[in-house]
Order: sequence, then C-alpha cells, then structure tokens
Amino acid sequence: MNVALEVNGSRYEAQAEPRTLLSDFLRHTLGLTGTNVGCEHGVCGACTVQLDGAAVRSCLMLAVQAHGRALTTVEGLPWGPLHEAFREAHALQCGFCTPGFLVSVDAFLRGTLDPTDDEIREALAGNLCRCTGYLPIVEAVGLAAGRLRR
Repeated sequence: MNVALEVNGSRYEAQAEPRTLLSDFLRHTLGLTGTNVGCEHGVCGACTVQLDGAAVRSCLMLAVQAHGRALTTVEGLPWGPLHEAFREAHALQCGFCTPGFLVSVDAFLRGTLDPTDDEIREALAGNLCRCTGYLPIVEAVGLAAGRLRR
C-alpha cells in the first residue's frame, strides 16, 4: 500500500505492507531511527511519536493508519528548554528511553506550563526507564516547564 504522510515537516511517500507497524516504517523505510522499539506492546513508551500533536505509541499503530497525517518524532523536536533541562538534571543515562520521554513531555507541556509533580508523574506513567529512578526526569520536566512559562 502507498503511505503518504508528513514527518517532522517533510512529506514522505513510500510503500508498506498493510501489517507494517508505524515504528518499523519510521525506522526501516524512512530511516528515522530516533524512535526506539522496546517492548512492542505499547508498555515502555520508547516508540512514542506525536500524531497530529498527540503522543501515541508507534508500535501499536500500522503505518497505513498514519496515511495523510502529520507525525513528529524525536528528530523533529527543536533543541530547546526541554532538551537542556534533561541534560542539566541528568534525566538520562543509557538514553534508550529518552526519545519517548522527550516526545511525550513535549506534548504534555503544550497542555500545561505549570504542572505539579503529581501531574508530571501521571504524564510520565506511560514511559519506562530502568536507569534514572524518575526523580531526575520529574525534575527536568519541572525545569523545562518553568523556562517555557517565561
């Protein structure tokens, strides 16, 4: 099947089998390897992308479902307060989960710029990290939110 979509502001068109997962289409067909695949069950959040601005698990979607839609992957997030806050708060270690966290948090912060720690934890509940213990990630999101409020 033909899949035409916008990814990170660029238009792409490619063939995909009807059963091709969006995560595989991004990584293997389009060469956008920032989207990681961890559990392939939608639990870990490493494959999170934004579909028309909403955070979704690309391992739970078929590429054909994204036809005609707009996607943002971690490669499409502009470097800014969020990335800097993650770096400063040491909110990443091995880095495997980081793209999913950044994409999820970017979508979350567009909806609220003054989140409480509980709201941040709730927003992060769909992303797993085995390295940081989450405290640095929560701190990074709070830092980023504060900088975006200015």
